[in-house]
Amino acid sequence: MAIAVEVKGLFGGSALLVINGQQKLLKQGRSYEGVTLISANSREAVVEFDGARHHLGVSKRISSRYAKAQKSEVRLAQGYGGHYVTPGRINNRPVTMMVDTGATTVAMSLPQAKALGLDYRNGVKTKVSTANGLADAYQVTLSSVTVGTVTVNNVEALVSMSNYPTVILLGNSYLGRVAMSVDQGVLVLQSQL
Repeated sequence: MAIAVEVKGLFGGSALLVINGQQKLLKQGRSYEGVTLISANSREAVVEFDGARHHLGVSKRISSRYAKAQKSEVRLAQGYGGHYVTPGRINNRPVTMMVDTGATTVAMSLPQAKALGLDYRNGVKTKVSTANGLADAYQVTLSSVTVGTVTVNNVEALVSMSNYPTVILLGNSYLGRVAMSVDQGVLVLQSQL
């Protein structure tokens, strides 16, 4: 069976890979579906499968067809406490967001959703775990989320029926659809084509 590997994110000692359509965060020396991550740094991942080693940069893939295209890119400097906070746009309205790789989706508070004019009550009602315990929330789909020039359409989000989070969390429903790497403390986001 053919193996398709794509690099979605690079971190010192680990890489976010898409292996045959399955997204996996692998640490050096670990394997998944016959693909072993030999090493990873901010520039490339070295993977081994079918007895051969391959050097891949972010968004580089090994597959039967590959055409190079232009990609949008934004670089975010690390802020206070090591966080990446950035201006952005949700549904083309200006917001401030904090990159949160631990958040499953883009997450926002009720006041933030109201300020954006989101029709959250038409979303799916659910519960979310917050620092203050369980809270009611609505799962919604945002038309677009933009950081710099990197836009992702139809992004899943959660609206918490509380005042938390105080800053909109830019979670993996956006981050998982862009290429992400860290270069000397600067977070680099690139569009996927």
